[in-house]
Amino acid sequence: MQKMLTIISNVLRGRASRHGAQVVSESSMRRAVLQLLAVQGQYADTTSPPDPALRPYKPDTDLYSISHSLLADNFKRPKTDQTFTEIDPSAVLTTERTIASRLLAAHHVINTDPSVSELSVSEQPNLNSPELLATGLTVSEAEPFKADTATTVSELTLSEPFVSTNPFIPESNSSELSAAMASQVSESTLPEPPITSDAPIIAHSSTQAEMDFDQLTLELSSPEQPLNTDQPTQELNPPEPDINTNSNTSISEPQLAERRQNTDIMLLSRPEIPLSLTEDAPLPEPQLAAASMVASSRSYADFTPEATFDIKKVDLHRLEEGPPLTATLTREEGLKYYRTMQTIRRMELKADQLYKQKIIRGFCHLYDGQEACAVGIEGGITLSDHLITAYRAHGYTLTRGGTVREIMAELTGRRGGIAKGKGGSMHMYTKNFYGGNGIVGAQVPLGAGVALACKYLGNDQLCVSLYGDGAANQGQIFETYNMSSLWKLPIIFICENNQYGMGTSVERSSASTEYYKRGDYIPGLRVDGMDVLCVREATKFAADHCRSGKGPILMELQTYRYHGHSMSDPGVSYRTREEIQEVRSKSDPISMLKDRMLSNNMASIEELKEIDIAVRKEIEDAAQFATTDPEPPLDDLCSHIFANDQPFEVRGTTPWTKLTSTS
Repeated sequence: MQKMLTIISNVLRGRASRHGAQVVSESSMRRAVLQLLAVQGQYADTTSPPDPALRPYKPDTDLYSISHSLLADNFKRPKTDQTFTEIDPSAVLTTERTIASRLLAAHHVINTDPSVSELSVSEQPNLNSPELLATGLTVSEAEPFKADTATTVSELTLSEPFVSTNPFIPESNSSELSAAMASQVSESTLPEPPITSDAPIIAHSSTQAEMDFDQLTLELSSPEQPLNTDQPTQELNPPEPDINTNSNTSISEPQLAERRQNTDIMLLSRPEIPLSLTEDAPLPEPQLAAASMVASSRSYADFTPEATFDIKKVDLHRLEEGPPLTATLTREEGLKYYRTMQTIRRMELKADQLYKQKIIRGFCHLYDGQEACAVGIEGGITLSDHLITAYRAHGYTLTRGGTVREIMAELTGRRGGIAKGKGGSMHMYTKNFYGGNGIVGAQVPLGAGVALACKYLGNDQLCVSLYGDGAANQGQIFETYNMSSLWKLPIIFICENNQYGMGTSVERSSASTEYYKRGDYIPGLRVDGMDVLCVREATKFAADHCRSGKGPILMELQTYRYHGHSMSDPGVSYRTREEIQEVRSKSDPISMLKDRMLSNNMASIEELKEIDIAVRKEIEDAAQFATTDPEPPLDDLCSHIFANDQPFEVRGTTPWTKLTSTS
């Protein structure tokens, strides 16, 4: 070690020569300089607790003098990076390069965990690595520093405090290195730095911030202590302790400033802990991910299997009793309803996108906002019952047994559509579902015919006939009321009142907006159509009424559509965007069900997010199929006219054109 320091001193003074007895290679000089910096870094570590092995402070021999301490810099000159002024072309260090950047680079190369004297050859850093060469630390065979320069050793190496990851040095090595450095520096021609007695001496002490940091590190890294997901996430990023309120010790303002900076240096010297005590630091991602994993790994036994909710009171017409004021929901039902409504919502939004891309042509009436009506009605009847509706039929096609792929392919007119690509948006059919119908109100008398067949067959089935508030003034609807009441048909008339018939509000189009009373002699219910549980309970009540032989019943579902009447209607010329947003924020059917399930521990946020991701993937796959599936050939134009019939010829547009119809 003594020989190494002698060589370094000679190099700095320019005495080493390749032509003399002491031949020093460039890599050896680099290694010697870096090791000297590491030794001096041990003394520059102002954040470490006091070590008994360190000798007492002596101003006449210490390299890290008070005049060039951090507080002295604050008092005597502005806080800037120390730079060299070019004095000689053969200066030891590159001119106008900051010492701070070199020290930081050297800090990453040198492993200071063991003491400097204990470094073996195998543990020596690779001084030829690109990382070291990038630091710009070069030692040339140069002339010695001129005596008239004011640059000192401490200024060369300690313009920024050098932080070590291991501030402790064994006693023997510490005294030996200190004496060697002191003797070598005394031989140098460099002037001694002036000593000022007015600068305060900062004792090496552990700050409260460091102790809090260590405690936090222990808590986060302990494998036996699981994360507490019940605590708010702000506790993962505690505020910096206020050192100004220390009542035990009187600390001056310069000392407070140095302590704050030392705290920051201490935090930067711990790269293995990705957690900062600064206020604007983001929360550590691994801890949040672990908390999510713990929450999502709960078993099904942790959830509430069943819960009862209060629902809105139903307005009655010609009825003494109505549906109950409470509804019971199981966990399985809630997840099923949530997934179905989310699928309808995403499917309609994708249809909107494809229509604007001109992939879907013709008429297209979307159902988003009214999902609780379709899902609630299906929850109150069975798939063996029958249903017929108007042209806003996508949601009911799904609840009646159709798939998203078939619906999307039908919208784009492809062969894989639910009606083989020949029906489009308004004409979709499944088993016991008689589709969307384009003529306003025409489906209502057709539904009465289906109900008549149910009564004739005596199969205890019923028919649900749906129409909108725009069709409520059609004469054929009142005629159907009359016939159904006379024949006591098992039919539920449902008016989906979404507040606007095409572009006209109900107040402007109807003298009486109490549509549930329009049947007069037919009993009626007015139901909150944005609450899936309210719709379900009302539908159950109406279905029991019909199955008991009491005849038809009328329901008005007060709902809302988010889109315009059709895709050709922007939907904001007769209503404001603020109105739509208010309904979305206060009465959205999906959000209402989600809040109920989460507040009663019937599902977790992660579980619902998984459903959302699965639904999005299903919609994207269906849209991909709907845009790549081939269109139906011309030969299929007249097929499926009759069910279960032998093939027959159908005349085309001209007498000599013959087409074949198959079932």
